[in-house]
Amino acid sequence: MEDVARAAGVSVATVSKVVNGRYGVSRATFERVSTVIDELGYETSLGAQSLRSHKTNVIGVLVAEFEPFSTELLKGASEAIGSTGYELLAYSGGHKGGAVGWERRSLSRLGGTLIDGAIIVTPTVVGASNGVPVVAVDPHTGPSGIPTVDSDNFAGAVLATEYLLGLGHRRIALLGGRTDLESARLREDGFRQAMAAAGVEVDEDLVRVGGYRPETATAPARELLTLDDRPTAIFAANDLSAIRTMEVAHELGLRVPDDVSVIGFDNVPESALANPPLTTIDQPLQDIGAAALRMLVELLEGREPESTHVRLPTAMVERASCRRI
Repeated sequence: MEDVARAAGVSVATVSKVVNGRYGVSRATFERVSTVIDELGYETSLGAQSLRSHKTNVIGVLVAEFEPFSTELLKGASEAIGSTGYELLAYSGGHKGGAVGWERRSLSRLGGTLIDGAIIVTPTVVGASNGVPVVAVDPHTGPSGIPTVDSDNFAGAVLATEYLLGLGHRRIALLGGRTDLESARLREDGFRQAMAAAGVEVDEDLVRVGGYRPETATAPARELLTLDDRPTAIFAANDLSAIRTMEVAHELGLRVPDDVSVIGFDNVPESALANPPLTTIDQPLQDIGAAALRMLVELLEGREPESTHVRLPTAMVERASCRRI
């Protein structure tokens, strides 16, 4: 503020009046100070602004880490915020894998001083708010008391399994997600229901936990692909696990999809770039981010959202990693 005052030839008090929209400044002085502010790129401190007005006009998107899933959500939120008058702050407050309680620590740092509200991506603890409005995206334990946006994990898993069954596969493996996540449970339930509806018994030797991460999916993928009677198809509970499964298959000298078909879930950008391009279930990640942003803005403006739980549909994306047998 002193730099602005010096460049504009006015007092710091005058700059403060211009910055905070207070009376007592002539139009000519206001315009001169505003021009200097633009030239110098001056911005008020968010912390100081919140102390004065109890508002920063900033929405936080809090994630445990920046990976393909959360990055796509962030793109959607960024696109939707354009006409709202708010700005977006992306913050990684967890550790790799999302240590329990990371969102509470993040909200304690940011809530009420740097952000007016938060979108929390896959929170481990539902109900953490720290006094600011919160919208949860795909919480670990599923929808509960706070506004939530997710996709239809169950229906998506049914789609994936029915697709493989329709290609003639019966020996289908499941490389599941993290056992503590509701999304993983729903995807396994969808797999099992689709198999049962087709009259195909699930071989429990073909059900493994992949953990949603390439490093945790490597060993179980290798176990499945080195069985004496290996599966003809693998449904991996997310794209990163599916891509790693295809890499393991290549390492073992197996061809995808000639020797084994692989299908994923999420439709992150990496899935289209895989070798071969991955057939997957699309959950509209950018739409989920945009829906969460709109819901949070409604809360910040004192309006009740039409629904406190928005569940978006999933869809089949057919590429080149599966074949008919």
